[in-house]
Order: sequence, then C-alpha cells, then structure tokens
Amino acid sequence: MHVLRHTYASVLLDAGESIKALSAYLGHADPGFTLRTYTHLLPASEDRIRRAIDKALGGDQPSADARQALDGLDTA
Repeated sequence: MHVLRHTYASVLLDAGESIKALSAYLGHADPGFTLRTYTHLLPASEDRIRRAIDKALGGDQPSADARQALDGLDTA
C-alpha cells in the first residue's frame, strides 16, 4: 500500500497538482511535510515554468518561416 500511495502522489505531481492539494489528498497536516517528502519529484517544474513564461510572452509562437513550412506554403 505504501508504494501505491507514493505512486499516487507521483502521478498527481507529474500532472501539475499543487503541493497543498496533494497534502490534503494524502491527509498530511502540513504541506511542508508533503513538499519535503516529494521534492525530488519536482525538477520538471522548471520546464513547466519556462513553457508558461514563453507562452505568456509569445515565445511559443513559431517564426513566419516555420509557419509557412508547416502550412505547406514553402516553395523552396
């Protein structure tokens, strides 16, 4: 059962669930405990942060050349 509990937590964190919500789901009285226990599963959060900032700043938009190639309009 212990492994199942950790798997549950891992899946939720990978899906982007917050530590506070996960703490409540697991019945932890202190979200800090949950964070200390599962912090090793959060390195992917850096990628999510970068993607969120890129999206907010329009950095996820392909260049005009890339859009043209994707649309099949590239004649080269």
